[in-house]
Amino acid sequence: MSDSARDDHAAAFEPNSYAMRQSFALPAIARHPSVETTVTHPDAVVQVSPRDAVSRRSASWPGVTVEIVQADRRGRIDYHYCAPLHMLVVHERGVRLAGCTIVEGLPNSAVQDCSRKLVFVPAGHKYHDWHDPRTLSRVVFFYFTPAQLAMNLEPEGAESALAPRLFFEDRALLDTALKLATLIEDGDSDYQPYLEALGVVLTHELARVTAGRLGGEIPICGGLAAWQRRKAVAYIEEHLAEPISLAELARVVGLSACYFCRAFRQSFGMPPGRYHLRQRIEQAKALLAKHAASVTDVSFTVGYNDTSAFCTAFRRVTGLTPSAYRRNVSC
Repeated sequence: MSDSARDDHAAAFEPNSYAMRQSFALPAIARHPSVETTVTHPDAVVQVSPRDAVSRRSASWPGVTVEIVQADRRGRIDYHYCAPLHMLVVHERGVRLAGCTIVEGLPNSAVQDCSRKLVFVPAGHKYHDWHDPRTLSRVVFFYFTPAQLAMNLEPEGAESALAPRLFFEDRALLDTALKLATLIEDGDSDYQPYLEALGVVLTHELARVTAGRLGGEIPICGGLAAWQRRKAVAYIEEHLAEPISLAELARVVGLSACYFCRAFRQSFGMPPGRYHLRQRIEQAKALLAKHAASVTDVSFTVGYNDTSAFCTAFRRVTGLTPSAYRRNVSC
């Protein structure tokens, strides 16, 4: 970012440039001056355009910063973010007439009712959300230093856990986040110990959710993204003669098994297991047509240890036994 662009960017967050509510800063920051906690640089928080379309209120404590962003008028609003901090987006309420949400690494989403839905943006990933609101939106942004979140992740699962997620739901995580937002708005310093304790709980809840599933669960609409379809098909072809579990395939494209199964069916018109079977049979048909191997050899080649099971599967898919298919091809 150039110096002039950075100056313009910084000006967008000056309190006198838009209607900003009074910021609630916790004394905990002063007690821990050596800890990198306060997200005051404009590059480390969501950029909003137009600037005067929202009111913002924030609070910070070691490892976490929270922003409550309330839309004050109708019309298109854009949110941009890319920073070395993890971000959790909590849509407390918001229904849009039009719009699109983009998280780097995931297909775009034009879901209209964002209310009570969550988005996770790992550090360094680009985020862009724009909407023309039907109702005035209220969004809470939580920024976590990587060290803060890493403390609650198992080392062996940290890399996969920190995949982006778009418009997922989790009641416990949502409830904790909204409690925090309410305390920040109250602005009562007597709540400080409770606020910091809730912040610890929220970090644990986020670690639990991100570690529990791989990748982002997104609105299915057209099913898998193009890159996910390519990776799933390539994996099946590379392991055609082997048993492939649903969990394995889901892990390849970064989705939970349940969600992957539904999205795969939407993309290919059949569940993954049936697609795998059909591809096996297609390979078997090609081998049978060459007359270079016996039916038994073909069955072993495509992953069947039992020739009778292969014959049953082949007939179920093609309507013919392998031998009958070979004779028809010869005619």
